[in-house]
Amino acid sequence: MYEPQIAFIETEKGVIQIEIPDENDEVLPNTKWGNVAGFPTVAYWLYRVLERRLKQTEVAYKLGDTLLEEVGACLLGGHGIPAENGLAAYHHMKSKGAFTGKVHNFQTLHSWLSEPIHLNDKTFKYRFAKQKASYIQSALIQLSEKEAPSCSGLALRNWLIDIKGVGLKTASWIARNWLNADDVAILDIHIYRAGILGGFFDEKHSVERHYLELEKQFIQLSKSMNVRPSELDALMWFEMQQTPTVLKQLEAKLHRSSTIIKRRTKKSHSNTKQMALI
Repeated sequence: MYEPQIAFIETEKGVIQIEIPDENDEVLPNTKWGNVAGFPTVAYWLYRVLERRLKQTEVAYKLGDTLLEEVGACLLGGHGIPAENGLAAYHHMKSKGAFTGKVHNFQTLHSWLSEPIHLNDKTFKYRFAKQKASYIQSALIQLSEKEAPSCSGLALRNWLIDIKGVGLKTASWIARNWLNADDVAILDIHIYRAGILGGFFDEKHSVERHYLELEKQFIQLSKSMNVRPSELDALMWFEMQQTPTVLKQLEAKLHRSSTIIKRRTKKSHSNTKQMALI
């Protein structure tokens, strides 16, 4: 018997009652909605999206004022770089004039990125300065020589991956931010974990090897939930990276010991099940 789950959202105008599908119903084949109070089920994510909408908590995706600045900001962030460090590096490079459109040489970019960067009344040394300086120069060259498409997120992503150092995830991140696109998804380790725990990703797949397949599943899930992929992945990313119990939940889900997980985090090579990133 179908019994919708009843949940409540408190807003400035009062408490609003909402209905979430029965926890045993399938949102996708072999993927159940789950209990709305059971983080991180699909039902839980639907509740959180609706809560954000009703409270009118909008997410500002854009980091830069131009596409070049957006590319620079995303290149300087990402895996291995804390978010606040990446943003500080972006503002540092922007203040140097790195993203005005002039094609600076590698030596200049590397010199700027190797300088101490200010953050919260302290300074830090940016990791991967040589590598990222090379990537930024590649972006400067491409954006100065070719016109980027703006007809869709997919078109922009396909154009961006010709830039050195820009893979599917980074290109999707730029496209989502710049065009507010919903035809691409930003699949990093946090979204991957949400997918494994929520049952809408197959643990046999990895972001590195099966990005497009996982992206297709994520977009299908969003459509079945009647939410935008961009708002869903932004919400998932924010909560997953701030939730300390995620690794224990994932460990139990995959029936792996904490010893194995800790050992794999020390490996520098990629792992087919993404565990090297945990």
